[in-house]
Amino acid sequence: MSLEKLERKLGRYAIKNLMIYLIILYIGGFILVRLRPGFYEAYLSLNWEMILKGQVWRLFTYVMYPPTTQILWFLLECFIFYSLGTNLERMWGSFYFNLYVFIGLLANVVMSLLIWLIGHRILLLTADNLYMSFLLAFAMTVPDMTFYLYMILPVKAKYLAIFYLIIMVLELILGDWALRCSVIASLVNVAVFFLFIRKPILRVKQYVRRAQFKQNIKAAEPLTKNGGARHRCAVCGRTELDDPSLEFRYCSKCAGGREYCMEHLYTHVHVTEEENN
Repeated sequence: MSLEKLERKLGRYAIKNLMIYLIILYIGGFILVRLRPGFYEAYLSLNWEMILKGQVWRLFTYVMYPPTTQILWFLLECFIFYSLGTNLERMWGSFYFNLYVFIGLLANVVMSLLIWLIGHRILLLTADNLYMSFLLAFAMTVPDMTFYLYMILPVKAKYLAIFYLIIMVLELILGDWALRCSVIASLVNVAVFFLFIRKPILRVKQYVRRAQFKQNIKAAEPLTKNGGARHRCAVCGRTELDDPSLEFRYCSKCAGGREYCMEHLYTHVHVTEEENN
């Protein structure tokens, strides 16, 4: 069954506003780590030794772990993750955004299981890099969208994504095995989604191209009507091509958005709606 048919059949069951629930879990994990240090590792982390003993809730609760315990940075990251996630859901639709998130969460689970089975090592992977992968997904969908870094500096999404990829490469080279596996797992959903599940991304790109085309057509209309000029006086017919020093204004009392040069702006006869028709 194709994903299009699956979306039509199961799309109504997709979790709407998924980021709200993820952020709530995130905040709960932050409070827990601050108030009860060690509780997450003991009872909620992605520990396959304990999962195989029956603590299956760890397959879900591991996502609660916060990337930082510094409250200001935590609030900032929550704001960024929420903004990225909600915009991706709005552009892709809830079905595909759910699919993207759950592929990423599943990748962490599978990666930790493989490490346990192959090397009998316990890697307490978290969802931190999954949230950061939202930036890559956003940049690959609308690369020219402008972000305001820390709500101050305007930066295009594609440049932020490049910066983040550099950080990930450094983490792969310099990080420990837990960090490397977390980075690899976070890239799995990006790779799977953009190599094999391209429909929502193509849908957005087509929408952007149509919007840009309509905008270009609208911008070109005055040039076509006025023989290449942007302004034409409704009385004398002069344009800025006839005299670059001419200034033009629209008359608020005339129907049809008529434009006049300064010489005729205050001396022309106002055109009513009936006369315009």
